[in-house]
Amino acid sequence: MKVIEIQNVSKVYNPNKIPVKALNGVDISIEAGEFTAIVGPSGSGKTTLLNIIGGLDRPSGGKVIINQTDIADLSDNRLIEFRKNHIGFVFQAYNLIPVMTAKENVEFVMLLQNRPKAERYARTMELLKAVGLEEKINKRPSELSGGQQQRVAVARALAPKPTFILADEPTANLDSKSTENLLDIMARLNREENITFLFSTHDQRVIDRARRVITLVDGAVTTDIARETPVL
Repeated sequence: MKVIEIQNVSKVYNPNKIPVKALNGVDISIEAGEFTAIVGPSGSGKTTLLNIIGGLDRPSGGKVIINQTDIADLSDNRLIEFRKNHIGFVFQAYNLIPVMTAKENVEFVMLLQNRPKAERYARTMELLKAVGLEEKINKRPSELSGGQQQRVAVARALAPKPTFILADEPTANLDSKSTENLLDIMARLNREENITFLFSTHDQRVIDRARRVITLVDGAVTTDIARETPVL
């Protein structure tokens, strides 16, 4: 089942001044359960593409179809609601709310969704256990290591049961051990729960784990390689 369909997507910044073409006719389909890395040199359009897929930016042209909905056509309010219910995000800088505990950070999106308290608690504890942080539930981000913060971010992204997870350079600020731990967790969740992950990355360790690698150069797809088993 296709969860993401990108059809002839373009993105031009400053179209009325000095235009900068960030994406140029991108076509990509992502099936449920994929573990895919989008790679390419700096300035190739990776983050722009992820932001457009995630509804954080809008394309200049083309279609962005998520679960059969073209999110490029949604109003701002409907797009926010759609994003909240369908898309999970893991960012390079963690983006945890500093005054909230690990438990509260994971629970936050479900609170916005008006999920019942008991359901929120059960889901939060399930996820923090899954990422190995059940003993850190009352710690704030400043009391956690970078790797632990990113694991909280993964749990938070999974909390609302999204259609897929977008991870933009999720290992960029992590040491080698934290990176391997995080990738082990993501790979296990992908394998055991069929959670779809789409990465933007320069990290060869992420690329080696991916079962599909899409390369962008100058805003266009140059290669799209699927492999049955990751390179480990």
